[in-house]
Amino acid sequence: MPDVIIIGAGAAGLMCAIEAGKRGRSVLVLERNQMIGEKIRISGGGRCNFTNKVTEHEHYISENPHFCKSALARFTPDDFIAMVKKHGIAYHEKTLGQLFCDQSSRQIIAMLEKECKDAGVRVVVNCHVSEVRKENRFVVATNTGELESSSLVIATGGLSIPKMGATDFGYRLAIQFGLSIVQTTPGLVPITFSQKDVSFFSQLSGVSLDAIAGCNGQSFRENILFTHRGLSGPAILQISSYWKPGDTITINLLPDVDLREILEERRRSDQNLSTVLSDILPRRLAKQLCERYEWSKSLHHYTTGELVSIAAELHEWKVEPRGTEGFSKAEVTCGGVDTKWLSSKTMEVINTPGLFFIGEVVDVTGHLGGYNFQWGWASGFAAGQFV
Repeated sequence: MPDVIIIGAGAAGLMCAIEAGKRGRSVLVLERNQMIGEKIRISGGGRCNFTNKVTEHEHYISENPHFCKSALARFTPDDFIAMVKKHGIAYHEKTLGQLFCDQSSRQIIAMLEKECKDAGVRVVVNCHVSEVRKENRFVVATNTGELESSSLVIATGGLSIPKMGATDFGYRLAIQFGLSIVQTTPGLVPITFSQKDVSFFSQLSGVSLDAIAGCNGQSFRENILFTHRGLSGPAILQISSYWKPGDTITINLLPDVDLREILEERRRSDQNLSTVLSDILPRRLAKQLCERYEWSKSLHHYTTGELVSIAAELHEWKVEPRGTEGFSKAEVTCGGVDTKWLSSKTMEVINTPGLFFIGEVVDVTGHLGGYNFQWGWASGFAAGQFV
């Protein structure tokens, strides 16, 4: 009978196992997939955006925005980078502090496996948990029999990417033990157009540009990408975590120029509006916008007021998404186990000693760029000190 059972061998579960093992606790990790760290493996295009150099609580979404502060302060990006360096894994920084492996995300998985082995952690794959009970100890029923432990850690992840084994099991366990769940929605996910807009913009698939996407008081400047169903790209993925059905997303398609000023200047040369827009926007996009809004005249045929309106249209282009691509394409799950039931220091359930929730299953969701992995490492580390 181990001291600690951890359900889920992802980023949070493995880090928790490593830290508990280092303390001399006997640790058993149960993973339903054939291999550990499956979301680590596919992340970052196979190179794993394993953390972000600048990680603050402002990079996270939660009903309690202060909850993540304690764990993030006690296990920082520098702490994880030190582990990466210890194992000789070469890495590089992309934009905005994002750190990636030079070679493969499998190096991060191998690193975690080695750390688990060195800490005496036992990992069992292809292990399906059907039931959890609390008697004198926690009893975990699996496809290979019943197991018992004094501490139980739920690191089952969220609902994103179900083809990789994501289920609602962690949320059901939380409800079983009397905890509440903040509504779960897909996060960091492409948005979809209405049928009318899809038919109009479908031929723009593959067009990308630097833009600012905003919704509900938040905004992000990075690339947006037109797809055959809607919009994707980093700026859209970021703002999708703040979008709710019925909301409008506002996109500044020309963040570096004053379009009104340009139109007034070009007016003197009697250029066609579509020609001017094709000079400063991707050509296919300029053409479609001109068709959509019937902007077919030369500039001197527009009044000053009309040019002001055209400039405003492109600096504040309004998109009313029909929805998102859902959990199948979402990188993370927004919402989860309500943090009011958990200790921010230990991740332990306040009214059930020995029960812990960590990682994505908790209502803490990071922005795009390595923040969700850092939450996994940090929350796993925090729980590993106390299980």
